[in-house]
Amino acid sequence: MRRALSQPPQLSEESTEMSIQVVYAIVKAGGRQEKVSVGDVVVVDRLAGEVGDEIDLAPLMLVDGDTVTTAAADLAKASVTAEILGEKKGPKINILKFKNKTGYRKRQGHRAKLTAVKITAIK
Repeated sequence: MRRALSQPPQLSEESTEMSIQVVYAIVKAGGRQEKVSVGDVVVVDRLAGEVGDEIDLAPLMLVDGDTVTTAAADLAKASVTAEILGEKKGPKINILKFKNKTGYRKRQGHRAKLTAVKITAIK
């Protein structure tokens, strides 16, 4: 026995006219690009500075509602400000080397040093 598919609820005119203002930026931080908005906490490669210091991150793209800014001249006027929350270490990476029949074994480990930053403003 087949059931009839129910129709999705119809949206009223009031709900379709309401739009959410979305503001975010793509910034270059620690050798990578990150999508950030105000209030986000992002973990990036180690940055110079103490806990509580304010730093400026270079924006590569800025989205403000329907406006997308990618021109270098306009991005020079924009700024993304972040506050350093603390230092962290990344996951342990094990490096193992082995050669058969020769008794050669080498083990090495690595943990990347990271910085947690909180985005405070996009201007």
